[in-house]
Amino acid sequence: MKPLRRLLDSIHPHVAEGGKLRVAYPLYEALDTFLYSPGDVTKGPSHIRDAMDLKRMMGTVVLALGPCILMAMWNTGYQANLAIEHLRIDTAGLDNWRYPIIEALGVGFASTSMIANFVHGALYFLPVFLVTQIAGGFWEVVFATIRKHEVNEGFLVTGMLFPLTLPPDIPLWQVAIGISFGVVIGKEVFGGTGRNFLNPALTARAFLYFAYPISMSGASVWTAGFTAEGHSQATPLGAIPDASIASVQELGMGVLKETWFDSFLGCVQGSMGETSTLACLIGAAILIGTGIGSWRIMAGVLIGAIGFGFILNVIGSDTNPMMLMPWYWHLVVGGFAFGTVFMATDPVSAAMTETGKWIYGILIGFVTILIRVLNPAYAEGIMLAILFGNVFAPLIDYYVVQANIKRRQARNAE
Repeated sequence: MKPLRRLLDSIHPHVAEGGKLRVAYPLYEALDTFLYSPGDVTKGPSHIRDAMDLKRMMGTVVLALGPCILMAMWNTGYQANLAIEHLRIDTAGLDNWRYPIIEALGVGFASTSMIANFVHGALYFLPVFLVTQIAGGFWEVVFATIRKHEVNEGFLVTGMLFPLTLPPDIPLWQVAIGISFGVVIGKEVFGGTGRNFLNPALTARAFLYFAYPISMSGASVWTAGFTAEGHSQATPLGAIPDASIASVQELGMGVLKETWFDSFLGCVQGSMGETSTLACLIGAAILIGTGIGSWRIMAGVLIGAIGFGFILNVIGSDTNPMMLMPWYWHLVVGGFAFGTVFMATDPVSAAMTETGKWIYGILIGFVTILIRVLNPAYAEGIMLAILFGNVFAPLIDYYVVQANIKRRQARNAE
């Protein structure tokens, strides 16, 4: 690594202040700090610091996302291979650039093969991931250059979260537009990382959801490789509203082909990285264990969702089948677990006070069930609920702080 270190040191004078390539400093700094610890030290008064800087924090979140990333690739391939087997499709007759690669690798299309599922799914996930990194990274560099500061590590997490929330067959140009909107409108216009009040990844997904609904919703977008062929299969959140109230009253969740355990493991239709509650729980353990993710927010979301879901189950309905979905099913379908663990706990856009985190989490859980059940047209309620919570987080913190001040003033007056 010494030759690389010498190379970077030789480039530094050219990109530093006054150098001919000063405009390229954000790119140099991003590469240098990615490979090596920064050499800068504080020159002012004494200070206190710990080992958890922004880079380590973001790196830990990416590590926690590892199980979801692996599951995204495996399940995407599994659902596609399962459809190929079920429909007995000759892949040689389909216009899909991935199929010749799979044939050349010799892994086949067997849904029972872990390697075949993983390779097939990776050929969908990786292009989406690369486009996200290129398009989003471009805007990060542009704004860093304009503001004359380093490229912030915050995009590492945004650029990893966003692809996991998308269906596998989404057009890549829409991916580029979506992440551009999320980075520019959701973050940079407010000053960059640490100043945005909305989660950039969710902002990007919400934009695509409303701008290009055909690519982001419905029953035909969830099985990789079959959007053009007309193969459709609804997610559990999409299948229940389409079922008759009589069938749900008689069979309960038996109207679905998936079991609760299938949904918990993630072997179901859905956005690439959001289907597995188990993978999200592993990520939650990492985030809570390292002190990066707030267990209060996660617990608050669960309390809000379970409490309101249970109330709706007790009330029941003769017209709305979603009111008959047991509260414990809400915890394993859609992106509930993913949003609870990785989106709601965003330290920038979430509530900051300890009491505020409970209120913020409960609000998100409540609104998630409210949207899912009473307005099933927006099946993925967790997305809108978190953005709603982001908007109210500063207000929640304000009133929590004011309440604390009043209590202290009352104690001092005694």
